Amino acid sequence: MHIMEGFLPPLHAAAWSAASLPFLLAGARRIKQTLKEHPETKLLLGASAAFAFVLSALKLPSVTGSSSHPTGTGLGALLFGPSVMAVLGAVVLLFQALLLAHGGLSTMGANLFAMGIAGPYVAYGVHRTLVGVRVKQGVAILLATALGCLATYMVTALQLGLAFPDPVGGVTGSILKFLSIFAVTQIPLAITEGLLTVMVMNFLMQYSRDELADLKVISEGGAA
Repeated sequence: MHIMEGFLPPLHAAAWSAASLPFLLAGARRIKQTLKEHPETKLLLGASAAFAFVLSALKLPSVTGSSSHPTGTGLGALLFGPSVMAVLGAVVLLFQALLLAHGGLSTMGANLFAMGIAGPYVAYGVHRTLVGVRVKQGVAILLATALGCLATYMVTALQLGLAFPDPVGGVTGSILKFLSIFAVTQIPLAITEGLLTVMVMNFLMQYSRDELADLKVISEGGAA
């Protein structure tokens, strides 16, 4: 993540784009509904997109044709739900491809599925599960966003493994190789992203309590 322009075979790129489309449509409907019901959250929505843009632009060299970086998508998933991040992720990836030559247009569907769909859904699911069993909010946010970030790279490894099977180990061997290389940079980056997201959420709980209450991120009384 991001997989570079032209790196995936055309059929693979098209398939991942098709797989991402339903999530994009669902996300667009969710954003429309959220802004209609809670117009005061526009700035928070923009801040979530900006957070993802900045963090995911901080790339490090990794697997050939790809790179390692935080994703920043966990914050928006926890605030607005995972479907919203498909749209915000698409905007982020488009601007990065056009302005930073980071990723690409042909691989945008694959990158979106990894960063804007798989990662946010994992982060949201882990957070809801941990909160449901009464894990402390800070720990739940840290684990959710870190695991969401790692899920992004697991999907990217899957995408690369399917496109470029290992001559000996096949698809499975290729996926394991990509995962092992990604792990060197991505595990510490995921932990760092988790800690940073906890700090941002603490800030929002202090200065944007009304908006978070409207989104049901915190209770009306302000408790997390």
